[in-house]
Amino acid sequence: MSKRKLRINGHSHLLPYPEEIPDFMRDKGIFWVDKDRKFMLQKDWNRPITDSSFFLHEKLAWMERNKIDHAVVLNLSQLYGNGLRLEEMKQALRFQNDFNARIQAEHPNKFTCGFVVHPGYVRGACWEIERCVEELNMRLLCLPTHYMDTIGTWRSIFDEENARIFELADKYGLAVEIHPYDGEKFIKLQNTSWRFHLIWMLAQCADAYHFFTLNGLQDKYPNMRTCFAHGGQLAQINLGRRIQGFDGRPDLFEGKHHPRKAVGHKNIFFDTLVHDTGSFQLLVKNQGAKQVLMGLDDPYPLGEMESDKQSSYPGKILDLAIEREIINETERDAIWEDNVLQWLYGDDEKAKNELVNRILS
Repeated sequence: MSKRKLRINGHSHLLPYPEEIPDFMRDKGIFWVDKDRKFMLQKDWNRPITDSSFFLHEKLAWMERNKIDHAVVLNLSQLYGNGLRLEEMKQALRFQNDFNARIQAEHPNKFTCGFVVHPGYVRGACWEIERCVEELNMRLLCLPTHYMDTIGTWRSIFDEENARIFELADKYGLAVEIHPYDGEKFIKLQNTSWRFHLIWMLAQCADAYHFFTLNGLQDKYPNMRTCFAHGGQLAQINLGRRIQGFDGRPDLFEGKHHPRKAVGHKNIFFDTLVHDTGSFQLLVKNQGAKQVLMGLDDPYPLGEMESDKQSSYPGKILDLAIEREIINETERDAIWEDNVLQWLYGDDEKAKNELVNRILS
């Protein structure tokens, strides 16, 4: 008898319980959760906690209800460390990485967890990569689309100064997640009507994908597999403009790689979180169904959560895509399982089988 197909969520988040967050995080205004679990907070910032599944035991119950076998837990975007002093940044990121490592170690059948580094300090970032991989057994590197360097300039994650980070990711054969945040800190617009989450985060993803592919990193680092969050949504509709720009102004792209070379590349992945079947169809048409993996972005309200107003539930977009003949059932099953495993482990069949066996046991 063949094994059942798994449902693996490749884009999830988890908050520590308030008592798990060290006092220094609150004292310095870096990040904390109020004792009633109603808000996540930073200095001069707060956001409501909109679902109980932000927390571990509630998350496990939510996964059980929605028949989700396993989840890939990314770092919290609030803990990229941009703008923090060096020592504060190191402590905050280490707390995040140690927390994720503990969750993975204690629940290996339920969670694969990522770790984060700050590219503004490349040497320290490389040390932390080595620690997380060799000591904590973590295989997923989470990076922001943009970061603040040591002189306060905002940079693309794929600037050449960060080559040593990607050389290490390639050496270890890591999966890499590229996720946007902090747009309001460097895009000089008033923060109204949730514009940075609804529009600019997607533009940040497109910008990162632009430089990743122009620099040909998918071929330069063949052992590293990169996933762009939120379907790289604006990158999909922007593809034709980038191609025309490259062809029309070759003087601006000396030594760069043509955008077409990256389309459908086996080491570039996108999650499903594009919110509508029109966008999903464009993603599949551009990149191919094999490069798409399930991403729910739970439990955030922009994730694929239960919603009566939207008659939504985890996995709805794939069900609609089958109904509208954008993908077939085999492709749907692969998006839930095979493609997530391929992103996480590449051609390491032993590692894939070990995870599958842990989940099934």
